[in-house]
Amino acid sequence: MEIVREAAEGISTSVLAERFGVSVRAIQYTLKADAERQTDAAIPVLAVSVKVTAVELAALDEVLAEAGIESRAEGLRRLIQAAGGVFVPDAQMAAEMARYRASLHEVGNGVAQIAKQMTRANRMGQGAVGGTSAEFTELRLAQMRGLARFILDSADEIDLLLRRRRDAMQLQATATLRKFAHAAE
Repeated sequence: MEIVREAAEGISTSVLAERFGVSVRAIQYTLKADAERQTDAAIPVLAVSVKVTAVELAALDEVLAEAGIESRAEGLRRLIQAAGGVFVPDAQMAAEMARYRASLHEVGNGVAQIAKQMTRANRMGQGAVGGTSAEFTELRLAQMRGLARFILDSADEIDLLLRRRRDAMQLQATATLRKFAHAAE
């Protein structure tokens, strides 16, 4: 959090990278992850009020019950989010994915730093224990590349999972909106 605080005070990413001994990109990822965390943890603060007839309210309650939505507020929140293209399916899943995404960023940054240090050590002839001039083996470098590939594949799988979930929930919200439209006729 010190990086985020200092960046907010106007300290440049290059100065922060040098101070903390990491790459500029690692600082940028840290700041981006914090911004995403703040967005994911957004707390609703505005209220919407609407007057409806008793029949309309009964139709709303019926649709919400069929969808397994426990409150009118949650049902309306989902409809508003779906209509705006921002659809956040449920707060618990969003929070879990945000934590997983942050962890994945940390691991990815760690792998990048390790690979950078391995390359630097090879260039300087310090790859082996005891100060001999042996380099890191191709096997070790291949393992690092494999780990990086695994992390990237995991991120792709998470993205695909979220896209499928969002698309399915948008279809469900669209169907619900259609029910409301037909109920008005």
